[in-house]
Amino acid sequence: MTRMLAIANQKGGVAKTTTVASLGAALADLDVSVLVVDLDPQGCLTFSLGHDPDQLEVSVHDVLLGEEEIADVLLDTDDNVTLLPATIDLAGAEALLLMRPGREYALKRALAEVAEDYDVILIDCPPSLGVLTLNGLTAADEVVVPLQCEMLAHRGVGQLLRTVKEVQQITNPGLTMLGAVATLFDARTTHSRDVLSDVSDRYELPVLDPPIPRTVRFAEASASGTSVMRGRKNKGANAYRSLAENLWKHWDAGQKVRTLESGI
Repeated sequence: MTRMLAIANQKGGVAKTTTVASLGAALADLDVSVLVVDLDPQGCLTFSLGHDPDQLEVSVHDVLLGEEEIADVLLDTDDNVTLLPATIDLAGAEALLLMRPGREYALKRALAEVAEDYDVILIDCPPSLGVLTLNGLTAADEVVVPLQCEMLAHRGVGQLLRTVKEVQQITNPGLTMLGAVATLFDARTTHSRDVLSDVSDRYELPVLDPPIPRTVRFAEASASGTSVMRGRKNKGANAYRSLAENLWKHWDAGQKVRTLESGI
């Protein structure tokens, strides 16, 4: 059965797109068939997987509006994951979708046409709580929140959790909150540990194991349009491989997701 995971946080700069790209590549390395969906009009996921959004003629924008079949828009990548790309046109889709009945279900309907071809579908939601994020949450089985381990990084988490609860009540009763993924984590500082402890206690939100360490390799990979999973080994890639194994054991073998203890 295909598992659909939404990666969502309305705050930017929390390594959301890096998490989708790296987790997708790590799952592919486990021989899992993966589709990644770029729902951000900035097209950062599309670029990070080697495709220039400015050069694409069709994208998820056309799929959501019913103007293209999803199978005709999918792209291959060097990371062995399939990509449903985004372009700046997606910014206009939000306004157009608002005028349509059942707007929250557009992505779910499109993915249903290809879901059986993949083991896992990862959805990169935009840094907002608009109709595109609602589409991602409505289509998904589960959701995780990338959370930067810095002061004030968890502002807005409560609002996101309220949105998830509303989606569970209205458009997707089966949606499950898996927890947070700690990004930009520095194990040497008490500050990072304090942030995670606060989030765990305040929102009763489990933190998935392992935390993702801060490393310059993520910025280098994004700038070059390649995945951090490729090239020489690094601690960031190793952490995402461990996270992928954690999630795949949960999906494939029914094991409970491994989480960090409160007050790391």
